[in-house]
Amino acid sequence: MAQSKEHSNLIKEVLKKKGISQTWLARELGLSFSITNAYVCKQPNLITIFKVADLLNVSPKELVK
Repeated sequence: MAQSKEHSNLIKEVLKKKGISQTWLARELGLSFSITNAYVCKQPNLITIFKVADLLNVSPKELVK
């Protein structure tokens, strides 16, 4: 469980650092806010990590530990 929290912190940190909201991310991913929020609270699958990294213009490595 602690590992998931680490991943969530990284996505949340990148969003905050870039000044991007979870609402924006949800819209760009074509997902509901609640699903996107779940991704911020726990590690999403690898495909989603790559999509989020692309949208945030960061390396997928920055979103996982």
